[in-house]
Amino acid sequence: MATVVTVTSGKGGVGKTTSSAAIAAGLAKAGHRTVVIDFDVGLRNLDLIMGVERRVVFDFVNVITGEATLNQALIQDKRIDNLSILAASQTKDKDALTEDGVEKVLQELADTGFEYIVCDSPAGIEKGATMALHFADHAIIVTNPEVSSVRDSDRILGILQSKSKRAKEGGKVAEHLLVTRYDPDRVDQGEMLSKEDVCDILAVDLIGVIPESKAVLKASNTGVPVILDAESDAGQAYDDAVARFLGEERPMRFVDLKKRGLLSRMFGGD
Repeated sequence: MATVVTVTSGKGGVGKTTSSAAIAAGLAKAGHRTVVIDFDVGLRNLDLIMGVERRVVFDFVNVITGEATLNQALIQDKRIDNLSILAASQTKDKDALTEDGVEKVLQELADTGFEYIVCDSPAGIEKGATMALHFADHAIIVTNPEVSSVRDSDRILGILQSKSKRAKEGGKVAEHLLVTRYDPDRVDQGEMLSKEDVCDILAVDLIGVIPESKAVLKASNTGVPVILDAESDAGQAYDDAVARFLGEERPMRFVDLKKRGLLSRMFGGD
């Protein structure tokens, strides 16, 4: 039985697609057969982040409408054997995502042997987002440590708790919090919410804190999930988050203010 993991956010620009790519790659690296699906019909970006934009022939909507088989549309990642990508359509309307159509594709993926289906949800509450949320077994809420982002994430949690398939059937979607673009210096200066503040407001278990990092932009521009950059702080933080999602206990890194030596304090160096 496949587990559907929806990566979602209320606000755009928080690093959701970067997180979807990293989480899917991390699950696959851990030995789980994983597929990541782009639900952002009309504005697809996941294929760019995954570095497979030139290999997209058929897409998610083509499979739903019967214009292509799932096997034709799935793109096998060349770096990780257990990882596949299903791109979104750039030309179709979001109304092409029907509940029956999406459910059929998810079931076919499960029948094919995928253990994890990672859904890269669009930000907000439009149709692609609500469709991805509807089928979630687990939801990873991606938020920046700022008031507007956290407020919008709270709204997404409300939808999960009332309109998801699990909620309608009397169950509950397992919720996980991922805080991105975290800067301990700005937290210390009162310019950014602390991870404790975010957790208190949303009341969701924290699985990871991703530091503000140039490695994220580099990974996006080169089409390599940042989790594969094992030397970067962001890559290590995503690796930790995936391990925690899978039940492993790891200390939270990159969340404390770096102690500066006497000379750096005197001369203002890093």
